[in-house]
Amino acid sequence: MEFETKCLHAGYTPKNGEPRVLPISQSTTFTYDSTEAIGKLFDLEEAGYFYTRLANPTTGAVEAKIAALEGGVGALCTSSGQAATFLAILNILESGDHLVASSCIYGGSYNLLAHTFQKMGIQVTFVDQDLPLAELQKALQPNTKAVFAETIANPAMRVLDIEKFAQLAHDHQVPFIIDNTFATPYFCRPIEFGADIVIHSTTKYLDGHAVATGGVIVDSGKFPWDNGKFPQLSTPDETYHGIVYTETFGAAAYITKARVQLMRDLGATPSPQNSFYLNLGMETLPVRMDRHFENAMAVAQFIQEQETVATVTYPGLPGDTSYELKEKYLPRGLCGVISFEITAGRKAAAQWLDALKMVSREVHVADIRTCALHPATSTHRQMSDDELTAAGISPGLIRISVGIENIQDILADLAQAFEQMEG
Repeated sequence: MEFETKCLHAGYTPKNGEPRVLPISQSTTFTYDSTEAIGKLFDLEEAGYFYTRLANPTTGAVEAKIAALEGGVGALCTSSGQAATFLAILNILESGDHLVASSCIYGGSYNLLAHTFQKMGIQVTFVDQDLPLAELQKALQPNTKAVFAETIANPAMRVLDIEKFAQLAHDHQVPFIIDNTFATPYFCRPIEFGADIVIHSTTKYLDGHAVATGGVIVDSGKFPWDNGKFPQLSTPDETYHGIVYTETFGAAAYITKARVQLMRDLGATPSPQNSFYLNLGMETLPVRMDRHFENAMAVAQFIQEQETVATVTYPGLPGDTSYELKEKYLPRGLCGVISFEITAGRKAAAQWLDALKMVSREVHVADIRTCALHPATSTHRQMSDDELTAAGISPGLIRISVGIENIQDILADLAQAFEQMEG
């Protein structure tokens, strides 16, 4: 099936007389005819559903759809994008290990890596993702267990050289984990460029309607977890009678461990209702993303013309520093998110935001409705000035997420805000 068809049909195929639309299995548990049947589920000898914290039919269908869209062997949905990032890394790193990450990432991810993981004994080195491979390799240590970055950085809007980061990881025999939230699998499938694990905040474009928080981890099934660096996967797990994930589950070893061990113990589970909403959103993903890109290009070009704007960052614009990488990895389009800098700084940026009428001021992004915010005082508020600079964020930086409204209405609201600021 082509991508657009997978969005509608992958993951759930109704049998004779069953509902055409994916049903909501709003149940915490499931019944079986014998203790033997339940025992086989707990011993991982058979697949099935026994408790929604680990697996649920509605969520399972959504996981299968996302795995198909990204080209992975399996997926695990979580209660939020932050939970997906946390579990994806914790699945293979433990106290004493080291992670290399791009410094140009979402503020919440930065705090998780720089502070929370440090308290857990996991050290993180942040790097400039645009450095040559030889320079990036200097950040690797003997105990480095993974490399992490975003396809399109939030909110700096820098496109990652995916193949370079995949090589960085693979030369050290560790996996490359990438956050593909902004690009979505419609515009970019990082596994095709060497990524091993793909994560999303499904709260954003995959849902697209701002109705359900969620996240997902997708396993490419291509990384050799039995290379000696990941005993968590290649040696016996005593909590399952000594099962060895790489031996029992093969290509799906990583994602199986994430479900039966971490989700079992940490419980960052999405509700079946939220999984249902997520599925509805994904059914229209291609149509929405095309419109987001079309509108965003018009908005970026309009903002470029404003005298009060110092810079506009949108990789779809010829001349943008990420334009060539965009053409390589996202030739068909981009997300609807644009970053631009008001010349007069923080106060003027706040004045412009306050003047908006139709466009919402909200701590969100990737919605069908246009919204905007000031990262330095919201999503990245906990970061120091030096950390903000490293992440590509200035005091006057505004992030606008262009929706799918009529473009004339969007431009009219932005225009009147610029007029008020200039006045």
